[in-house]
This record gives sequence, C-alpha cells and structure tokens, in this order.
Amino acid sequence: MPPVQALKNSKIRLKLIREMLRLAIAAGEAIITIYEQDFAVEIKKDASPVTEADRLAEKIIVTGLQKLNLGYEIVAEESISAGYTPEIGKNAFFLIDPLDGTRQFIERNGQFTVNIALVENGIPTLGVIHLPALQETYWTNEMGGANKRSEDGSVTSIQCRTPNQDGLVVLATRSHNNPDTDAFLEKLNIAKLDRCGSSLKFCRIAEGSADLYPRLGRTMEWDIAAGHAILVAAGGTLTDLAGNSIQYGKTGFESPHFVATGAE
Repeated sequence: MPPVQALKNSKIRLKLIREMLRLAIAAGEAIITIYEQDFAVEIKKDASPVTEADRLAEKIIVTGLQKLNLGYEIVAEESISAGYTPEIGKNAFFLIDPLDGTRQFIERNGQFTVNIALVENGIPTLGVIHLPALQETYWTNEMGGANKRSEDGSVTSIQCRTPNQDGLVVLATRSHNNPDTDAFLEKLNIAKLDRCGSSLKFCRIAEGSADLYPRLGRTMEWDIAAGHAILVAAGGTLTDLAGNSIQYGKTGFESPHFVATGAE
C-alpha cells in the first residue's frame, strides 16, 4: 500500500478503511470468545480495569496494522499502560482502544467497542468503531462520509440530525458521572437523557438518534479519536468547552473536557 500521505486518493483510502474494518471485527470476535467465558479482571495503575480481552484485541489490531508497512507509529492503550510510549512528533499515527468500555464488558451489558483511528496533522481523519456484542459497525468512508453496518448486515450512510425544538436527546457517561457533568446538564433543554458506555455515544449522535454528549471528566485520546472522525464525517462537531477544536498527539495523550454535538 502507498504511504498514507497519498490518502487523498479515494481508492487508497478505501483499501485502508477496509483493513481497519477487518481488524476491528477480528478483534471483536476474539473479545466475544472471552466475553462468553469466565475471565479474570486486573486493575491497572490508573485504577481502571483490564482483561485478557483488552490485550488480545490490541495484539490482533497492532499486528495487522504493522503488516501494512505504512511506517507510522501505533499508539495503543494497553501498550501505553505497559510503558511503551512512541515518539509521534508531527507524523501521522494510529490510535487504538482495543476494548473501550471495559467496565461494560465486565458487567456484560453489551455497551463496549473496538476503536481504530488514523490521525493526520493532529486530526483524526479515518475511524472505525465496532460493537462486538451488538454486531454494529460504524466507519468513515472513502468519500468523507460515514457508514453503519447493522446487525442484519445492511449498510447505510449515516448523518447527524438537527435537534427537535421540544428538547435535546442527551447522552451521558454510564460509569463516570460527576457533579460538573450534572451542572452542565442542568443548563440544557433536555427532552431525554440516556446514560450509556464507551464510544457508542459518538455513534448514536452520528447516526441521528441523539443530539449531544458532554464529557467533563478524564478521557484519553484513544477513547475519542475514532468517534471524533466518524462524528465529523456525519456532520457533527467535537470541541473543548471553549469551542476549540481538539488536537491529537499531545504529550501524555490526555483529552480535555469536551462536548460532542450533532448538526446545528
């Protein structure tokens, strides 16, 4: 495959997207195999849980991306936790969250995802989110839009919606609620509030079934990059609380508080 600099060519973009999709689904299959069995849960230094499924999924994705020989670094959550921090500089790189929503995985509620994103010039330009338990997949397509594959295998183009005048459908984190988020929500005209886990929230806004997702808590770049790419491709936005665009590849890979929104 030619270098990623040539990704303006839609055929090259399509080839890379298809490989990202293949790897996300393969990782999802491995995750489900473990999901359906008994598994151990470990606690990392940052107090977040990790399982065999996280590590196996990451190995599948990283190995597959390395075989593409693109020459770009791969920033993956479990590798970072294990002490490997690649030097990014201004180069394009992949951001991987092999199992976003590990708490949801442990609770077996189905709301966990596999996230793969390509970041160019500090911006996520390609993204894939796969929901193994729900058998849904979302991705940026080669023409700059966004698609969804449903459980029945049908593929549709997705687009953010304009909010209903009766109020917003707002999504909030399932596992990390806090007073700052509650205070933010109190200022909104909310018709419905749903709490759900993982990057699923970006997908729901991108497909036009929700309007807004505020996150006033700690997240890492791999948590949001794929969702950011898909959301923007579907006509939405992701900014910090001051309305500034979010850059990727920062030292420490920590994200600011943000608001994800659909169409205005």
